[in-house]
Amino acid sequence: MAGFFKNLFNKITNRAEIDWDELEADLITADLGPRLTMEVVDDLRGLGREITAEDVVQTTRAHISKVFPEDNAFPPATQEDGKPTVILVVGVNGTGKTTSTAKLGHLLNVYGHSVRLAAADTFRAAAVEQLQSWAQRLDLPITAGAHKADPASVCYTAHQQAISEGAEFLICDTAGRLHTRHNLMEELGKIRRTLAKQDPSAPHLTLLVVDASTGSNALAQAKEFQKAVPLDGLIVTKLDGSGKGGITVSIQQSLKVPPLFIGTGEEPNKFQPFKREEFVERIL
Repeated sequence: MAGFFKNLFNKITNRAEIDWDELEADLITADLGPRLTMEVVDDLRGLGREITAEDVVQTTRAHISKVFPEDNAFPPATQEDGKPTVILVVGVNGTGKTTSTAKLGHLLNVYGHSVRLAAADTFRAAAVEQLQSWAQRLDLPITAGAHKADPASVCYTAHQQAISEGAEFLICDTAGRLHTRHNLMEELGKIRRTLAKQDPSAPHLTLLVVDASTGSNALAQAKEFQKAVPLDGLIVTKLDGSGKGGITVSIQQSLKVPPLFIGTGEEPNKFQPFKREEFVERIL
């Protein structure tokens, strides 16, 4: 998105007069969504003077900042009863879901917390192997089931192990298919019910992984997943390079699901808690 706004900045700078229709189209193209776009354009028109490129960037930045809530505390709270805080990671395949599961585990580990991973995306054998490989690389304990094993059973076993070893966090990588919504809802519902057997308050956080570069498709995915399971936040991946990031604004406005973590590269340390001001600077 930063590249996009740089181009827009240059386009406006080199114009004697602003083309409002074109500006509106450009902002929508940046995945900010029609609602925020109209708010920005109305504010700019309300200035009642000639608009500069700096005006566009500053006004857009102010509006984006207002959309997002205050930064969440990190790390998330551990449970007072000593049981692990259970995090479900959901999302379609290809968004960086499994990698993000591992990186979140690593980040919590870096902050001094004990973590167990659960490879419950058993529908895709490669996902289990991928998470096992990351766990080995990052020295994180993992519970994995066989290919096509019951995901809820894998989560139950992992939860059992996490409780017995006193792990502070359990992060479950879940199946990423959307093509049969009914199955997805059934599966995620079963995982939630199974985790609640050992801790009625689990899972404590459900995070949806979205690829920033997929634009409005990410909003459609978020809507589908929220029908299946209550979402607490987003992990936004691929914000390096061509990643736009504007879609997070649309998801926050439409669904009230805030970004909690961002991924900006392949390495484990290219993953951090969402910071509103830093994010706005990054995308503008």
